[in-house]
Amino acid sequence: MISRKSVITFGMVAIPIGMYTTTQDNDIHFNQLHKEDNSRIRYKKTCAHCGKEINTKDIVKGFEYDEDKYVVITEEEIEKIKTEKEKSIQILHFAQLDQISPVYYDKTYQAVPEAGGEKAFELLRSALMAEQKIAIGKTVMGTKDTLMAIIPREDGILVSTMFYADDIKEIQKQYTKPEVSEQELNMAKMLINSMDTPFDPSKYTDEYQARLRSLIETKISGKEIVAAEPGNTGKVIDLMEALKASVEKAKKDKESA
Repeated sequence: MISRKSVITFGMVAIPIGMYTTTQDNDIHFNQLHKEDNSRIRYKKTCAHCGKEINTKDIVKGFEYDEDKYVVITEEEIEKIKTEKEKSIQILHFAQLDQISPVYYDKTYQAVPEAGGEKAFELLRSALMAEQKIAIGKTVMGTKDTLMAIIPREDGILVSTMFYADDIKEIQKQYTKPEVSEQELNMAKMLINSMDTPFDPSKYTDEYQARLRSLIETKISGKEIVAAEPGNTGKVIDLMEALKASVEKAKKDKESA
């Protein structure tokens, strides 16, 4: 599903694109019910002045500039103040991908060239891939100046909205770093290498959601809910022994796979 249309601009080049959402919500969602009779809980939007129930079409945006005093702003007025530059994704500069902490990324979209922009789009993607760089740009989304990362992939371009520096909390919790021996470090490296395989997202599923669906089906059929088997929650006493055992298990798992 297309989220919006835009234009990537850098220098004198303008690339018309469509931005498509890359994720979907597969989670199970529960309704809130009245405990006594299992009836749905409904939430109504009402006017604070007259108490009348309000439909979405009757709601407008208002900014409170003084106590109980509002100025109404329409979507058309918001669009009028946007310049052509703000409607497009203007590339500000280029950077190395590994220079940016993942904490700055927010929502990700797939960018697809619109008619007439295919050549310039592919040129940008190829050049970014060759130089192993990403582009940092800005555009206005809604009523916010939004920072964006334009990330090249083998099969296209991803566009991720980004947080600003003042949106990110400083690391709140510090810890005392204990000394790690060379032997422990080497064993940890060995464990990492023994579990090193290419990332394949199709191998991972939300197992908890599957169990939740099973619980719902069990309840619908009137069967008894059976508790899950308890896992191993014992404390690790000897770090080296635990690492060695983990390496051996990883090797066996790799061989059986």
